[in-house]
Amino acid sequence: MNDPIPSTDIELRHLRYFVAVAEELHFGRAALRLHLAQPPLSQQIRKLEAILGYPLFDRTSRSVALTAAGTAFLERAQRTLRNVQRDIDEARSIGRGELGSLHVGFVGSAMLTTLPAIFRAYRETFPLVRLHLHESFTSKVIEGLQNGTLDAGLLRDGDTTAGLTATPIYAEPFVAVLPASHPRAHQKSISPAALRHDPFIHYPRSAGNRAFEKPLALCEEHGFRPQIAQEASHWLTILRLIGAGLGVSIAPACVRRIASPEVACIPLATGKANPKSLSTIELATLEGESRPIVTHFARIVYRVAEMRDT
Repeated sequence: MNDPIPSTDIELRHLRYFVAVAEELHFGRAALRLHLAQPPLSQQIRKLEAILGYPLFDRTSRSVALTAAGTAFLERAQRTLRNVQRDIDEARSIGRGELGSLHVGFVGSAMLTTLPAIFRAYRETFPLVRLHLHESFTSKVIEGLQNGTLDAGLLRDGDTTAGLTATPIYAEPFVAVLPASHPRAHQKSISPAALRHDPFIHYPRSAGNRAFEKPLALCEEHGFRPQIAQEASHWLTILRLIGAGLGVSIAPACVRRIASPEVACIPLATGKANPKSLSTIELATLEGESRPIVTHFARIVYRVAEMRDT
């Protein structure tokens, strides 16, 4: 044959045409299968052979057979077409939000609420999505959303942040957490005012300004600002320190689930219903977020939260 044409001239249709003829070993049947007239099919096969520089078929008036080069090329052509179709299907799945990677940041205390049910429902609905979970403070989750390392975040009492949309999905009351040996540990409810002289154990302001201030604001409504004697980053640590008698705290009610017998979690008697007496879990995403993989996650979050409230 003549010198080969540059291989960049090969198109997917050339591979489809070749595979049809190779599998049928008959140009007429292959043309019918491809819904194509036979002369253009023969012309495209000759072009493919010119590109490769070798004949792919031995043709006689009575038969068509693959050459050695044709036999080798058939396997590769079939593999290429399979891979292209797989890539097309994968791109479509990604476009529908059914495939890909989803990075979700969350505060650890949310795992004591509805968050496990959310993750379970998402995994069951989108088993092919690679779900990457990142536990952190509210402030760090917000930072991750802003710098693009996170796609969605579950915050607790998050600060209003430009460029982010935060939707409440779960609210719970605060409770007072006291050592079991505290004189008021057996009360059915307690006013924040009763903690006026107790040292507080609290998480750091770096966790999030609103999350830090909200429990303390309940005390300020009763005329005092608590003395924070010790900071700790995780509720389990805070509860253990309280159980050891180092102080008291005001915590979301969910911490009851990990409280040991050494502590007492007592409902707060705030005297009036107001938003400050509730701690709120929020779903946060970028404003205008429209990627299907994120919007699907958000819909599942709202659905699970709604089911819990009914």
